[in-house]
Amino acid sequence: MAERSSGIRFDRVSVAYGGGGARTVALDSLDLTVEPGEVMALLGPSGSGKTTALRAVAGFVRPTSGRVLIGERDVTDLPPHKRGIGMVVQQYALFPHMRVEDNVAFGMKAQKVPKGEIPGRVAEALELTGMAAYAKRYPRELSGGQQQRVAIARALAIRPGVLLLDEPLSALDAQLRSGMLAELARLHRELPDVSILYVTHDQVEALTLADRITVMDRARLQDVGTPQDLYRRPRTEFTASFVGNANLLPVTVGSGEKGTVSFGQAELKVPTQDVAAGATATLCVRPHLVGLGDGPNSLTGEVAEVQWRGSTHRLFVDVDGHRVKADLRELREPPALGERVTVHFAPEDAVLLAAGVAEDG
Repeated sequence: MAERSSGIRFDRVSVAYGGGGARTVALDSLDLTVEPGEVMALLGPSGSGKTTALRAVAGFVRPTSGRVLIGERDVTDLPPHKRGIGMVVQQYALFPHMRVEDNVAFGMKAQKVPKGEIPGRVAEALELTGMAAYAKRYPRELSGGQQQRVAIARALAIRPGVLLLDEPLSALDAQLRSGMLAELARLHRELPDVSILYVTHDQVEALTLADRITVMDRARLQDVGTPQDLYRRPRTEFTASFVGNANLLPVTVGSGEKGTVSFGQAELKVPTQDVAAGATATLCVRPHLVGLGDGPNSLTGEVAEVQWRGSTHRLFVDVDGHRVKADLRELREPPALGERVTVHFAPEDAVLLAAGVAEDG
C-alpha cells in the first residue's frame, strides 16, 4: 500500500525551547535510524523526549540543530503535509460532523489526490483496518477502539512511507488495548514496507509490537535494541527498571573465584563478564526468574509484602536491607508477613551491570 520512501534518520537532532537561563532541552543530540519496514518504539517516562522526537519527524517542531531524513530526503525544512507521513494521536482527532468514509478521505483531498482514486483508497484503508462495514457512520456512533481504527485508516489512506503513532492506545481500556495491539501487529504484517515510529510509556505495547525499542530519559537516548535483548541483557539500570520489572541489587565483584559477587552476607555465582575484581556493580534479575526455596544463589529474608495477582503471587522479601521481588505461580498457602523464607535464582538468569555504564546513550 505504501508508495513513498520509507525509513527515518535522526542525525544528531536537538530541540530546545526558550533562551538564556530559561532554556529547556527537550531532545538532546538524538542519533537514530529506523530501517525501512521496521517498527521502532520510543519508550520512556513523561518528559523523556520521545514525543518531541516524533513531532520533529512530523514537522510540528523544528530542530534547534541536526537533520531529519525520511528515506533519502532531508525533510528538516519541509512542512508536515509535504513529508509523506501518516500520523495517529491518542485522542483520534476525527471530525464529528463527517461520516467515517469522509474522515478517511480527508487527507487525500488535502493532498489533491485525483477524485476518481479516492473512493477505492478509502475502501482499501477501511478494509485493512476492519472498518469497511462502518463507512456511513459518524464517530459518535463508534466505540473508542473503532474510532482509533478509523484514525489509522485515515493515516494509511494517503499511502505513507512512514506511520507515526503517538500513544495511540492510551485512551482505551485494558481489553480494547489488548485487541488493538493484536490489530496493529496484524496491520504491520500486511504493510511490511511501512516504517512505524511508535511512542509509548507502556512496556507491554513496546515489547509486543516493536522490532526494536529505543529507551529514552531526560531528553537523551539511553539504550536501543531488540525487545529480547533489552529485557534479557539490559545495559543500564534505567533500561533494566523501565523495560519490564527488575530486582537491582548492589554487589561487589569477588577477587577470588571468577564469576562470584558478594551481596550482603551472601556469595552469589553470576556471569561477571569484564567487570574488574573488587568493583562495585548492580545485579539485575527479573522477578519471574526468582524461585521460592533452596537452590543456586539462595537469599534468606523476611516476607515484607504478599500481593495476589490472579495467576501469580508477588512476594517482597527483605534481604539485608534490600527488597527482593519474586513472581511465583499462584501459591495455595502463601507465606505470612514476617515469615523467614529463602528465595533463589540461577546464575545464567542474572545480569551484572557495571558501575559507570553510560546512562546517556
